[in-house]
Amino acid sequence: MHQKTKLKSGLRVITVPIKGTRVATILVLVRAGSKYERKEISGISHFLEHMFFKKTKKRPSPLKIAEDLDKVGGLYNAFTSEDYTGYYAKVDISKLSLAVDWVSDIYLNSLLPEKEVEKEKGVIKEEINMRYDNPMARCQILFESLLYGDQPAGWDIAGTKESVSNITRKNLLSYMKSRYIAENTVVVVAGNIDEKSVKKEVSKMFSGIKSGKPKKNVSVKEEQQKPGILTDYKKTDQTHLCLGVRGYNLFHSMRHTQKIIATILGGMMSSRLFIKIRDEMGLAYYISTDVESNPDTGFLVTRAGVDNKRVNEAVSAIVGEYSKIKKEPLSDEELKKAKEHLKGERSILLESSDALAHFFGTQELLREEISSLKETFKLIDKITVRDVQSVAEDIFRPEKINLSLVGPSKKGKGFEKLLLPC
Repeated sequence: MHQKTKLKSGLRVITVPIKGTRVATILVLVRAGSKYERKEISGISHFLEHMFFKKTKKRPSPLKIAEDLDKVGGLYNAFTSEDYTGYYAKVDISKLSLAVDWVSDIYLNSLLPEKEVEKEKGVIKEEINMRYDNPMARCQILFESLLYGDQPAGWDIAGTKESVSNITRKNLLSYMKSRYIAENTVVVVAGNIDEKSVKKEVSKMFSGIKSGKPKKNVSVKEEQQKPGILTDYKKTDQTHLCLGVRGYNLFHSMRHTQKIIATILGGMMSSRLFIKIRDEMGLAYYISTDVESNPDTGFLVTRAGVDNKRVNEAVSAIVGEYSKIKKEPLSDEELKKAKEHLKGERSILLESSDALAHFFGTQELLREEISSLKETFKLIDKITVRDVQSVAEDIFRPEKINLSLVGPSKKGKGFEKLLLPC
């Protein structure tokens, strides 16, 4: 059972004891993501994440920062999303004090040297090139751009090569000062821990965190009247597509039902789309359906890579399954299978300390309310056949459907009529 403590500074600390493990994870999450950025310096959240691995007074080089945890076999990294950035270290329990010291040091004391800022621009531009050269990743970027357009929710988290070039050390310091504050931060420690001593240690190591009043991000505007299509011409051996609909955010009461629908459609090897598209039609090697629910946005999307000559078939088949699930009530047996799959999958995924830290930390950061796995399962168990059909009727509509494509398709000609039956 987790415990939450709010320190005088406003910093929230969550401890998650786990018996029978030799490891522990410390994860620090901050409300600093691409939705909080300005266009001219988009990508700054991600840029700052990179810079935290460069230099602190205590660890004066990238080598020193990396070596401390490499010497003990620790796993460590950072990540940036639309809504938050995270820094973590996972170590043998005997090295937890080192991990707390390491994470707090880079989080609070990074110096952002000018020379490293200029060098890192080249690194990030190559990361952008890598993502754009990967058709699967590029297709997902296009899909979210199609959904949200020219606003923070529609921008690539990494920014553009132009915006990254514009970012200065002064920008980074200003952004860090405004976002990296106690009220915006959650520290989670999960593993075979003594909670009392961990809280004391975290309180001490993060005592230097600054306080302030967090700024809210700009509200996302969602406007759509007809199917949306966005293509990126690329000479590829297969066409990669993201076909999905606007859905429910993190606070919506039917978000778990939306996840059940994704599971039924393409969340397992016996799902409708896997059987239809791969096993029966032989159209794709990979096909899956999933949902993303953020504080102010949400969507359901099917991803697939298909034969360039059979894209229309694939799109029609996926839309057909979308239409079917809203028109024909599923059986009690199929609903039960989806529920049990979802619960079993989550139980397995949350076996590790880093996964549990993320599970509890993101809920606290984004919702300011934590539901246990048991409480989540109760909500899933309450979902009815009618709930599924009602949600399907709401989200699978022509004015909510969107298709992004990466491959040798010419400007999406003929695709709109294929989306209308949804």
